[in-house]
Amino acid sequence: MQSHQLTRERSTVWSALTERELQDVEDVTAAYKYYLDHAKTEREAVALAEAMAKGRGFVPLEDIEAAKAADPSLPLEGTKLYVKNKDKNILLAVIGSTPLTKGCSILAAHVDSPRLDLKPNPLIEKEQLALLKTHYYGGFKKYHFANVPLALHGVIMTKEGEKITIALGEDEDDPVFTVTDILIHLAKKVQYERKTPDVLKGEEMNILFSSIPDLASSEKERVKLFALKLLHEKYGITEEDLISAEIEAVPAGKARDVGFDRSMIGAYGQDDRVCAFASFSALFELGTPERTSIVFLADKEEVDSEGNTGMRSDFFSWILARLLALQGETTPLALMSTCMHSWALSADVGAAVNPTFPDVHEHNNAARLGYGIFLTKYTGKNGKYNASDANAEFLSSVRTIFNNANVKWQIGEMGKVDEGGGGTVAKFLAKLGIDTVDCGPALLAMHSTFEVSSKADVWTTKRAYRAFLEHSR
Repeated sequence: MQSHQLTRERSTVWSALTERELQDVEDVTAAYKYYLDHAKTEREAVALAEAMAKGRGFVPLEDIEAAKAADPSLPLEGTKLYVKNKDKNILLAVIGSTPLTKGCSILAAHVDSPRLDLKPNPLIEKEQLALLKTHYYGGFKKYHFANVPLALHGVIMTKEGEKITIALGEDEDDPVFTVTDILIHLAKKVQYERKTPDVLKGEEMNILFSSIPDLASSEKERVKLFALKLLHEKYGITEEDLISAEIEAVPAGKARDVGFDRSMIGAYGQDDRVCAFASFSALFELGTPERTSIVFLADKEEVDSEGNTGMRSDFFSWILARLLALQGETTPLALMSTCMHSWALSADVGAAVNPTFPDVHEHNNAARLGYGIFLTKYTGKNGKYNASDANAEFLSSVRTIFNNANVKWQIGEMGKVDEGGGGTVAKFLAKLGIDTVDCGPALLAMHSTFEVSSKADVWTTKRAYRAFLEHSR
């Protein structure tokens, strides 16, 4: 046997692309950048995924249930359906030709990203400036959110029950907002002796909102009052309405090509909307699969998947039970059998080697930008604690699927042992008995306000996910 057959070759995706594939890379990533620009929050990501699905023939599960009740003989094979959960996560599926109890193929990504959330009572006046108080969401370096243009996205529920949607700071004529850091000239005593995580503390993440006072008023907080008058004029809301609001401050601006060769994409929220985009894009291209194919876009992954829209909730199992009921299966055993025979890719990103900080990686097990989709057998930290560890048999199957589809892939860990670590939704899928492995593109500057991906990896990820969904176990 030749030496090249004994060793595993590692090469970039770019090295093997044809002219036609290069054009496909540009087409896919142009659509991806549009998604990033219009899906800055989990609500927007779900709404856009729903709109794209409806345009491709997907219908609400309730409509399928009603049609099946009216005509029990109605065939289900090839049916395209979706279910939303409180506008914050969504399940999309294409029903396969075999019973669900034989198992499903699942792609599970998340659509929430680190950000600043407004507090329940956000608006204050201090030093004749109106500020918005925030509570940071997820894990990130807080100083990344200082001195950058921010946009406000979200919803406000009025006392009358009206839902008002806000997206302010993205259009060219919109105002933007910002968290102001202290100037270097006065930072010595206040800031320089702090450790990095506390360069800016949580209670210092105040958003600059407005500065004009209400000149017609004798109230003490005239700047705050004028800001409230503007809010009422524009949106018809009062200060109390802000209590029942979910407003997120996110980096303003569009996704951009990075590099003189335009080979990379820089944008906020690529963890994990890159996998969400690749997942539903792959699903949209399916015909009628043998195994039912499911894309689950979860919320709350950045805060350990808690809450009724996170992967820990019973929403996923509830939808599986409803799908089984359409096939006449209504017992708990049927649901358990479906999970035990299913497999999933926990579609989440990895950490690419940063050439400026290479020493945090063990290089033989590190991901590199442009080398294809990144498999992570286990995540967790401190001895695989809190990890889902994929078994050898399942990993072998995934590897074979990718090789047969000519998909470039790499495998490794997130950094050196004891250097750090992280978690995904994998362990919550595995808890149901589903074979699961983490699988997605690697990023530079993950959890920052401007994450960087390789266009080649985005394209490869979509191809990998489609090959996985199309495969018959």
